[in-house]
Amino acid sequence: MSATTDLLKGAAELFPGEVVTSAHVRHLDLPGAGRFALITLDNGFDHTKPTTIGPRSLAHLDAAIDQVEREAAEGAIVGVGITGKPFIFAVGADLKGIELLKDHQDAYAIGKSGHDVFKRLRSLAVPTFAYYNGAAMGGGVEIGLHCAYRTVSASVPAFSLPEVFLGLVPGWGGCTLLPHLIGADRAVTVIIENSLNQNRQLKGAQVRELGIADALFEAADFLEQSLAWTAEVLKGEIEVVRPQVDRGDAWDQAVARGRFIADGKVHGAAPAAYRALEIIAAAKTADPTGAADLDALFEQENAALADLVMGGELRSGVYAFNLVQKRGKRPAGAPDRSLARPVTKVGVVGAGLMASQLALLFARRLEVPVVLTDIDQERIDRGVGWVHGEVDKLLAKGRVGQDQANRLKGLVTGHLDKAAAFGDADFVIEAVFEELGVKQQVFAELEAVVRPDAILATNTSSLSVSEMAVKLEHPERVVGFHFFNPVAVLPLLEIVRGEATDDASLATAFGVAKKLKKTAVLVKDAPAFVVNRVLTRFMGEIQNVIDEGTPVAVAEKAVEPLGLPMSPLVLLELVGPAIGLHVSETLHGAFPDRFTVSANLAAVVKAGKRGFYVYDSGTPELDPEVAALLQQGDAVLTEEQVRARVLDAVAQEIGLMLDEGVVAEAQDIDLCLITGAGWPFHLGGITPYLDREGVSERVNGKRFLAPGVASVPV
Repeated sequence: MSATTDLLKGAAELFPGEVVTSAHVRHLDLPGAGRFALITLDNGFDHTKPTTIGPRSLAHLDAAIDQVEREAAEGAIVGVGITGKPFIFAVGADLKGIELLKDHQDAYAIGKSGHDVFKRLRSLAVPTFAYYNGAAMGGGVEIGLHCAYRTVSASVPAFSLPEVFLGLVPGWGGCTLLPHLIGADRAVTVIIENSLNQNRQLKGAQVRELGIADALFEAADFLEQSLAWTAEVLKGEIEVVRPQVDRGDAWDQAVARGRFIADGKVHGAAPAAYRALEIIAAAKTADPTGAADLDALFEQENAALADLVMGGELRSGVYAFNLVQKRGKRPAGAPDRSLARPVTKVGVVGAGLMASQLALLFARRLEVPVVLTDIDQERIDRGVGWVHGEVDKLLAKGRVGQDQANRLKGLVTGHLDKAAAFGDADFVIEAVFEELGVKQQVFAELEAVVRPDAILATNTSSLSVSEMAVKLEHPERVVGFHFFNPVAVLPLLEIVRGEATDDASLATAFGVAKKLKKTAVLVKDAPAFVVNRVLTRFMGEIQNVIDEGTPVAVAEKAVEPLGLPMSPLVLLELVGPAIGLHVSETLHGAFPDRFTVSANLAAVVKAGKRGFYVYDSGTPELDPEVAALLQQGDAVLTEEQVRARVLDAVAQEIGLMLDEGVVAEAQDIDLCLITGAGWPFHLGGITPYLDREGVSERVNGKRFLAPGVASVPV
């Protein structure tokens, strides 16, 4: 029994629930080239359960390589290819198994066994080919990197090395082999930049353009075309020539660019990107054809993988991934979907930017008529015109065809008369000024003209849904439907159940959310719901320490270790100081002991400033006019004191929200922050970080999550 077999056997015992991927070998006669072995990776399920790679799966691939290795040595085959089941090549390591690992030695064994199997492809006596026929991520991509040649399907929707996004490194050859294949700069784009930009995926054509694949073929006959191309390569009729990789200053500059990107995204708070860059830097002087050099680099990957698997960021990353991929698709507390009513027409009250964004989203996803109304025809025309202009942009980018563009434009119209616009609508959402009286008036007008079973939805960000409905004859059909800006980008949709909202209306709202491809979370009708309440407490504490005397720069820098996508005051600028002030006023009214209204923020809003910073030098600097407005005390805190105060406040607020039943569990708060505010995966949202840093127990006397959830099992 080989050392690899021993490693895999031991690792398999740790993953009892692995969905095993088989590696089937079949033989083909390539015209003019000879007998060819094709290995197909297949877990026995359709494309809705993508192929993953765990210890037993590696053992199957190892056995398949045993077979083709013998055949190659005997001269029975001229080459070996690897492909996947329909629509899927392979999407990487089995994350469910990684969650179960309890010690460094086991984590190291997973990394080493993957290397030991994959690198055998490099030493076969015949050329090897990878045919990326469908989605390929992580270890799936890396299998192909160990082959001599690669083809990719034009229809591949998702191709990436997402490990850094989750808190790992591409640890089965990615950090070592990719820079030698396409150059360090392009490798940094794939491994670091794309990962830290919310796991950006490559399409098939981009994989070819980057030089990862040597040929691109259409999906309809992808495998046939790939095999024909393979035959020509084997016969010497096609010579694959790749650009020379610059192993000089360009390599160092690429690594420096990667560090700049990582600093900008995680501010040193998460180690994965930096570990990946260390390996890429070390690969510069390695001989990509030398087994000893590669083995030394693979050993660095093994060590990094083991260290990171045993770290909190990776566990939080896997937890966050599972929240988005699983909990986000099965919302906690949602009524039975069979209660949902069909929606064949949508009304939008308002024609401003938010309303227009909603109209475009509803038209694109539901493909039903959408009618906008507003107080005058000019506003309506402007709103409809904006939607039509966005459709034209989609057409220009090739995101929609001409027929679809014409259809979308035809679906979105405007009407000044609410009765004519909404009389036959099934779902009407308001996106008007954030003031309770205004919204109550809108709903009263709507109730007079819509059908008794039409859903009335509000996009309020902080006001009471129950209060909006209290004067209506049918308050049971009013529901909160809170989107996040920009609507097309942020996935979260907070669905708010008012005191009178019935199950059918709620089920219909969840059904619409699913068709909109949004991550829906059921929240209680509590002030500011989830994201805005947590962020307002977070931002409010930052504002408080500034008001009390801490310099702006110190307050901002204090929370950098969280690795948030932007600093608090830059976020305030994105949200808009006026909106931030309004939400803080709403929450101060509800919870005056914990939420303050900053006089300095009010002064900034009154002065018409769009934020605290100016960008004349290209980087944010405190606006001198804002600095002149600030009235500060003399209590100056250190960064550590600010950070402790902010985290304590957030932990307290989340504890209170859970006690109030605002959401079902802490997991829902994390899901909301990840999908609605862009909080990073390596934090797992926020509660894993608060648990890891001891803040939860210090403030609330207990953890938010059980040990082993988003952390290393005891």
